[in-house]
Amino acid sequence: MNKKRVFSTLLAAALAVTSLVGCGDSSTGGQTAVNTGAKQTDGKNLPELTTEPMEIILWDIATDEPAKSTQEGAVQRFMADYPNIKITQVHQQNDNYKQQLVVAMSSGQAPNIYVHWGGGPMAEYYNSGYANDITDMYAKYDHPEFIDAAVAQSTYDGKMLAIPFGGLSGCDIFYNKTIFKDLGLEVPQTIDELEEVCDTLKANGITPFSLANASKWTGSMYYMYLVARHSGNAEFDAAYTQENGGTFTSEAFIYAGEKIQDWVKKGYFPDGVNSLSADDNQDRALLYDGSAAMMLHGAWQVSGIKNDSEEWYNENIGVFRFPEDSEAKAKGVPQDVEIGTAIGMGMSFNCYNDDGTVNQDMLDACYVLATQYYNDDTYNNDQLSTGTQPSIKGMEENIDDPNMKIIADVFFNASNVQLWYDQYLPASVTEVHKNCMTELFGLEKTPKEIGEEHDAAMQKALAEQ
Repeated sequence: MNKKRVFSTLLAAALAVTSLVGCGDSSTGGQTAVNTGAKQTDGKNLPELTTEPMEIILWDIATDEPAKSTQEGAVQRFMADYPNIKITQVHQQNDNYKQQLVVAMSSGQAPNIYVHWGGGPMAEYYNSGYANDITDMYAKYDHPEFIDAAVAQSTYDGKMLAIPFGGLSGCDIFYNKTIFKDLGLEVPQTIDELEEVCDTLKANGITPFSLANASKWTGSMYYMYLVARHSGNAEFDAAYTQENGGTFTSEAFIYAGEKIQDWVKKGYFPDGVNSLSADDNQDRALLYDGSAAMMLHGAWQVSGIKNDSEEWYNENIGVFRFPEDSEAKAKGVPQDVEIGTAIGMGMSFNCYNDDGTVNQDMLDACYVLATQYYNDDTYNNDQLSTGTQPSIKGMEENIDDPNMKIIADVFFNASNVQLWYDQYLPASVTEVHKNCMTELFGLEKTPKEIGEEHDAAMQKALAEQ
């Protein structure tokens, strides 16, 4: 495996070169007996870890609480049991993370462990030589009993390439129950009813949707759901392959784009929507001060809002699934496709020696960290206590938050869970897609022009494979 080959497809997606943390030195010697302090491995079938000094570089996007403390806790528990192994944990901002990871890989300074969302980018990391195939290890050694969908999203071309750790992340509409009650509003079941709710909110001086689209992927959630409700998965799947007439200018994509731009013109979104930052929680702020009533977002918002104020969350926040397209439903289009991920995030390993051979000692340590500490009882209980459901069978029985129960019910009753476009599409197409969301919400281009941009990028990516 040539680790110095040009990482062209992914590098094209990088917007800027930034200073990066390099990989630490590591032991390349043979395996020795497991450290006697390794409490987590007692009675389990796991690889024996080296007792020689080792440093492992780990990149994640845990910049906010409670994820930051939860993930740092897993690392600290591992290092307490294996004091010879140092885990250098680097927290990256979500918006720039993928680009920084691409640049790190292209410059030979990729971290030994990195998190991602699966999909097309995970396949590219592997094909470019920066993700270990852990299929045999996963079959041989102990690990949590992940749900089938999580295993599937961690697999590419029949190879297990990641360990799930972030939990199920369905995408639904959070709403202010107090505002709805005061205005006599019912939870909408159809898109037409949703628009009626929005009109009533506007008439009462309240912005219907809180959206911070400087991040671009946040606006994509509306686009994805409108496409899914209008065509199920059919038109996206066809556009992705660009076969049999598949195109991002097909009816569902034009419908989604036109609907969003109509909503922008009606004032359903905040002023300056493309300048508001989700990383700075400017969307949540609009919910907190009552100036906005709804927010389409991922399930992780439960833990985020609770962490800000659990009392306010309990008093004010409810959740409902994205409403149905009644006209499409009458034509037989399935309305149970949901947006999200079964893994939340996955953790892949980049453990190689200078000559391209696998650094098995390091890979063993990474496997134990990911399966036994990021997925141990402490980690999973922390996840559940903050409203995140681990992607492990049976964990849904432990949910007590009423909103998470709804999110989980929607998730498990879906005919299909469509992974976020910005994670599913090839990396180069992802950047085009995100930029198109700025153009769409900014009324800078028509839905047809945006579809044509997607088609051109997808055709180029397919040609380079």
